Amino acid sequence: MNIHWTDRSRSSIRLKNYDYSQPGAYFVTICTQNRSCLFGEINDGELLLNDAGRMIATWWLELASKFSTASVDSYIVMPDHVHGIVCIDNKIDSITGQGAHTGAPLPTMVQWFKTMTTNEYIRGVKSGSFPPFEGKLWQRNYFEHIIRNERELDSIRLYISQNPAKWQLDHENPSHW
Repeated sequence: MNIHWTDRSRSSIRLKNYDYSQPGAYFVTICTQNRSCLFGEINDGELLLNDAGRMIATWWLELASKFSTASVDSYIVMPDHVHGIVCIDNKIDSITGQGAHTGAPLPTMVQWFKTMTTNEYIRGVKSGSFPPFEGKLWQRNYFEHIIRNERELDSIRLYISQNPAKWQLDHENPSHW
């Protein structure tokens, strides 16, 4: 999988007329502004999260608590980005027993995640616990891919799990710039 994660455009990268609240699995990547490595490091292919990285992981897992139609699948917090699979399920109406996808759309979930993590990160910077960042914590946009079948889901899960081991080869790794 060869995907570029940088925010090079100010225009929307979402599919036009696609309902991002509809049930399905979505692969999401959110990058720090300027690809700053704020969440830890990779040492010999092993991910070593710092306190900020562990905080990011905690908020990622909170997506399922905040949004009733969401669940999280595989994910990883890397030094300068987060990869994760968000699943949106039908919400079953308790009276009719019918499915109704009335939950929040994916962009709302991502915005909530970015807001919550930014606020907590700022508190960590003020207390001296987290390294400071310049400007904004996160890039404006994020990458998303609609997962269309089980084979694709398995491939993306593998990509996520192998991400730390492939860090040194990643052309988006800031140490290669």
